[in-house]
Amino acid sequence: MENRCEWAQKNELMARYHDEEWGVPLHDDIKLFEFLILEGMQAGLSWQTILNRREAFRQAFDNFNPVIVAAYDDMKVNELMQNAGIIRNKAKILASINNAKRFIDVQLEYGSFDNYIWKFVDYKPIINSFSFLKELPAKTSLSDTISADLKKKGFKFIGSTIVYAHIQATGMVNDHLVHCFRHTD
Repeated sequence: MENRCEWAQKNELMARYHDEEWGVPLHDDIKLFEFLILEGMQAGLSWQTILNRREAFRQAFDNFNPVIVAAYDDMKVNELMQNAGIIRNKAKILASINNAKRFIDVQLEYGSFDNYIWKFVDYKPIINSFSFLKELPAKTSLSDTISADLKKKGFKFIGSTIVYAHIQATGMVNDHLVHCFRHTD
């Protein structure tokens, strides 16, 4: 078995997510939107909980198509609130709909959400060199800056900790531990 970050050694689902997705530079707007929504849904919960429900989220949220999500009405919100496969938190669901609308606004302004978000790191990943899980920050000045800008644009459930998790997941920062086989990828 290859050395991997300790958090990813809990089970096969976490290992696969770590090995194939986490920290891989992501430039697809639909996937960036998916992570934005999932990170917001994770607030106060474990990432394991979100991964366990990811497929149900994809089905419930129309494969994270922001145009479709932005058009959700009260009937759809009620349907989502009845869906036991997802996180049934009305504030988070309403924030997801709002964020879909704001996401589209950003796409229109910058050509893509990718163009917008990656400008914060000059379009190349920041490579960190942490040796221990306890060294990983929950947020940074970068995530503070991005969070403040997103809030100014009207996004909700987008605090600095959520933003830092998003930029880790989407490869804007490489927080694989130095002994992890993915650190040098």
